Amino acid sequence: MDSRRLHRKTVGTPTLRRSVMTTLTFGLDIAKNVFQVHGVDGQCKLRLQRKLRRGEVLRFFARLEPCLIGIEACHSSHYWGRELSKLGHQVRLIPTQYVKPFVLGGKNDANDAAAVCAALRRADIHSVAIKSAEQQSVQSLHRMRERLIHERTAKSNQIRSMFAEEGFVFATSIGKLRSSVASLVGNPNATVTPLLRRLGAMYLEQIATLERWLAELTTQLRDIFSQREDCQLLASVPGIGPVVATALVGTVGDPRQFKNGRQFAAWVGLTPRQRSSGGKVRLGRISKRGDTYLRTMLVQGARAVMRFMGRRADRQALWLQRLVQRRHQNVAVIALANKIARIAWAVLARRIAYSPA
Repeated sequence: MDSRRLHRKTVGTPTLRRSVMTTLTFGLDIAKNVFQVHGVDGQCKLRLQRKLRRGEVLRFFARLEPCLIGIEACHSSHYWGRELSKLGHQVRLIPTQYVKPFVLGGKNDANDAAAVCAALRRADIHSVAIKSAEQQSVQSLHRMRERLIHERTAKSNQIRSMFAEEGFVFATSIGKLRSSVASLVGNPNATVTPLLRRLGAMYLEQIATLERWLAELTTQLRDIFSQREDCQLLASVPGIGPVVATALVGTVGDPRQFKNGRQFAAWVGLTPRQRSSGGKVRLGRISKRGDTYLRTMLVQGARAVMRFMGRRADRQALWLQRLVQRRHQNVAVIALANKIARIAWAVLARRIAYSPA
């Protein structure tokens, strides 16, 4: 059959011959309700371009032989990756920053699907590993815990600013703030208006609720930490506790997707940004790519290790002490976070606990 006649027959038609679709590569632009499919053959010629409703996506791909499908890594992409993989297809999630350069023309669903398909055919573009439902649940738990901490901080700052307008300045500690406001609100002789007294009581109730939720989420994280062997192995690394260990397991999953520890540290964003040209290597600040939350956890763990480096005499502590003598402490913290990330990858990949030399 002539290729032009085949193109006219397949593009946008609801009924597709199974033999025609076996060698196609698909770019799938996902959304809430309307999805766009872009299929090309081995010679990169367009063979299929059509829209699908949400309920039609799995039925459409269930009729096809196993093929390669590319999806832009975004919300719900891991769900669709899991579902399409169950149908026997090979699914690759392409990072958004690698898809954008392939967009031709204006931004619309058809051009986005074509860009995903074009990026999918580049062998040097690394894909995102598809996360399991359990991994995403652990990530959601961490995100909710982080959001509650931010809300508690915001409520505390609102209370301080509200009472500072009346001349009452409280300590920065959450515990001291609660006790100070409670004693002030409960003191009938305090020079506080009835309205401000009631507002202070309402803020205290909100903070108490946030802290109760935070305690519940922290308990759940500790339960996950105690039940998983990989989390226990990660806890052997200085600077990694239950929160960081569960965040690593929930975000990384399979460490074999990274070639080595340096690649993992670069994925987290803890390696220098390169601006090299003409054979001259120029390294700047860290790239800050990847998961911001995970990178923040690793940096905080490194700061905790820095506080007690004088009490240790192992090789890492001696390296830190020499580094602090010649570089700023913040630079040493980032260098230590990079080293913790590399050690964490080695622990997960080799399934052995960390043993300091």
